[in-house]
Amino acid sequence: MTTELSGGRGRFTRAWGAAAVCALALTGCSARAVADGGSGGAEDRPAATATGTVGPKGSTRPEPSATPPAPLPGAHINITDGQTVGVGMPISVTFDRPVPAAERADVERPLKVTADVEGSWGWVKDRNLLDGQRVDFRPRAYWKPGTAVTVRAGAGITRHFTVGRSLVATVDVRTHVMTVAKDGSSRRVPITAGAPGMDTWNGTMVVSDKATRVFMDSRSVGYGDAYAGYYAYAVHLTTSGTYLHQNPKADTYGGRQNVTHGCVGLATDGTAKRFYDEVVPGDVIKVVGSRDTVAVGNGYGDRNLTWNQWRTTSALD
Repeated sequence: MTTELSGGRGRFTRAWGAAAVCALALTGCSARAVADGGSGGAEDRPAATATGTVGPKGSTRPEPSATPPAPLPGAHINITDGQTVGVGMPISVTFDRPVPAAERADVERPLKVTADVEGSWGWVKDRNLLDGQRVDFRPRAYWKPGTAVTVRAGAGITRHFTVGRSLVATVDVRTHVMTVAKDGSSRRVPITAGAPGMDTWNGTMVVSDKATRVFMDSRSVGYGDAYAGYYAYAVHLTTSGTYLHQNPKADTYGGRQNVTHGCVGLATDGTAKRFYDEVVPGDVIKVVGSRDTVAVGNGYGDRNLTWNQWRTTSALD
């Protein structure tokens, strides 16, 4: 069953859009990262059965289109056509230039998502962009595995993607353990997180991309000459440079002590590679027991707002 919804928020079984392909600019582990062999696409401190339109007040009924949708110049979407993503992936549309606040409702209306889901668009201040350059679609709950989604952003921009299996990994920095919940089963993995004063961001993050090797330089994030080199099996979490990656220190301190500069470290005995091999962009990494919560626009941090808070970020009433 499919319902097409135009901008704003409400109960929808499908409808919201986005635009041409563009990844967010992301940096590396408490450092500036250059990825080799990347896939998919930051360590530091951190419902209705009938096809119709959900109107500004949430009413679902067919509405004729007075004019064909206009193009949205300079629009880019973070998901490629045919991609399979994890259950936490937002649909993120960015623009070459900031959209003034008075024009955001008009820009939001042509964005359509066709999928069996309840969600809302919301304007996000991206860490690397100006205010008004990013608007995300976030389902109220995680996407249901197997959901097929069509995204349209104005005229001529359409993307189709599929939600894969569910993987949610919870990193507890107090117990130094990551619990990976996947396909109805779970396992516990020893980790080492940010040392005191260089704490790993708290909150919910979403995998944006991954790379078999990433060069990380501590000078790019103000940590002097603490490190500069390649790290393997790097799963990218925030724009500011948080990764979950292989770290030899985890061979000694994993499950025992937090000693990193903010990233989450996994052992070199195959633990890091196993996790790297199974994750896809859109998988969820939740950090608990730490300090400051990651900002909404530092990567895909939309879920660090409650549903009611998220709804208020839409430009439509």
